[in-house]
This record gives sequence, C-alpha cells and structure tokens, in this order.
Amino acid sequence: MTESENEAIFAFKPPSLAVLRLWLAPTRAWHRPSFMGIECVDPSRPTMFVGNHTLYGVLDVPHIQFELKRVHGIFPRALADRAHFVFPVWRDLLTAFGCVKGTRENCRALMLAGQHLMLFPGGGREVFKRKNEAYRLIWKERIGFVQLAAAFGYRIVPFASLGADESLHIVLDARDIMSSPIGKLLKATGIADKYLRGGEELPPLVRGVGLTWIPRPEKFFVSFGRPISTSRYRRRTEDVAAMHELRAKVASSIEAQLEFLQRMRRSMSGEGAGARRVRTSDWDKLVAGLETQVERAKRHVTSRTKARQRKA
Repeated sequence: MTESENEAIFAFKPPSLAVLRLWLAPTRAWHRPSFMGIECVDPSRPTMFVGNHTLYGVLDVPHIQFELKRVHGIFPRALADRAHFVFPVWRDLLTAFGCVKGTRENCRALMLAGQHLMLFPGGGREVFKRKNEAYRLIWKERIGFVQLAAAFGYRIVPFASLGADESLHIVLDARDIMSSPIGKLLKATGIADKYLRGGEELPPLVRGVGLTWIPRPEKFFVSFGRPISTSRYRRRTEDVAAMHELRAKVASSIEAQLEFLQRMRRSMSGEGAGARRVRTSDWDKLVAGLETQVERAKRHVTSRTKARQRKA
C-alpha cells in the first residue's frame, strides 16, 4: 500500500444519515429491507462483520451500512475484491461508501486504527455466482480473515442477507460463457487468466425486471447473529485446525440465519412446506440453537483435519 493509498483510506468520512437516506431512498422503497438481531451489535467494541456475498454484492451492502449507522452510529469499512478497483467510475462509487481493497495490509491498517470492518470471505467467486448457487457460502480454504480477527482481538459478528439473489436471474453463468466462442477468445487472448482468474470470476449475464438489468422488487431480510469471541484463539493464529474451527463457527451461524430467514419469508408469503407462521420470538430460539450447530461444525473440522494428517 502506497502512502497516498493509506492517506486516502484514512481520509474517508462516512456520508451523513441525511445523505445516505437520500441516496438510498429509491432502493429502500424498492426492496423494503428488514433487520433482525441488530441489538447483538456492540458499537463500543471494534467488530468484524462477516456475511454471505449475494449476487453482484452491491444491492444489499449499502442498506446494511445505513442501518448500522442509523441504529448504532457506526459505518463499517467494507473490504472489496481488488478487481472492483480496476474500473474508474465504479471504483469511485465504492470509495464513496468507504470500500477498500480487500488485502491483508489494508485490513491490518484499519484494525490498528480500531475501525469496524465488513468482510465477505467468498470474495469475487461468491459474488459471481453460478446457477443454483443462491446463498451458498463459497469460501474455499480461506482462513485469513479469522487469523486477523484473532490476532487483533476483534469480535466477529456473523450476518446473513436474503433477497438479493432473487432480484436478478442468471441467464448465462461463467461456465456457459467460458464454453462459448467468447469464452474461448478470452482464454486464447489471456484476458481470462490475467483479469478473471481463469474465468472463475467472470460476471454472469443477468436480467431483472423483464429483459432489463433493473433488479426485481424482492424484499431484503438481514439478520445479525450472536458475537463470536476470538480471545481464546489469539495465540493460535498459525494453528490451521484452530483457525478452521473458528471459521466453522462463523459459517455455521450465517447458514443457520439464512435458513431461518428463508423460513420466515415463506411464512410471510404462505408458500411451501415451511410456510408455518414464524414469529420474531423464534429468533431467540435460533440464536440459542447456534451453539449446537457450532459444536457439530467443530467436530466435523477436527475429524477432517485428523484425516488430512493421516494422509500426510
């Protein structure tokens, strides 16, 4: 990170609530975002918010930042894939919302300053989803975010976002495009390898309302889970099994929240087998049940690690 980049990062001042409300008024009316569990957030402690990346990753994030600022007066700095910063106008828009390149160096600098962070471990691959990948966590083997959280003593607040993946319909995904003549050309010219990680992070072709790119007016649901302490992992950041254990806690919480939000949405629409009435009070039961899921995830990670060690 150059000195000018560092200065730019710390020169950022979040937009005022009035400005954010004005900017987001059309999309707030369009998507009608609802939030649950936001009382789990302690604004007095530096926090790493970790969530699922929805399709294209830009429809819901500004609303989440707005709500955290409205309720708690905080505006987490979102770490975005460096590919976003290749395009000047798009880069400027992201920077206006406090986004920074998602590098370890930038993350460390922000954590040293005690700033709240918002991360999406799935990165560009999870943003540019394939067909039938709605709300799947595609984190590969990444553990860098939990290593940094543990090293700096940050609490992690897992959150889940529902609705954006239905706002856009994937017409052609990366597989379709890369197997087409266009994809073969991208591969032959080296563009796919240089800019698109071999086609893995190729944006899908989507449509929203009719044949346009205007997102459908799907309602957004966002939940915040119980904070996860990283204190017991602070001296174990180089222990891969321990970091996978911590990562599994975060992922389990997000997946459980997504499942709950989907059940709640079905109950509101009266559709499907899961359409029984879901009350807000059920949220407390979900949060309490996360501990059981976390323990299961820990046992699963431990068994996988031991299996790897035996193979080695």
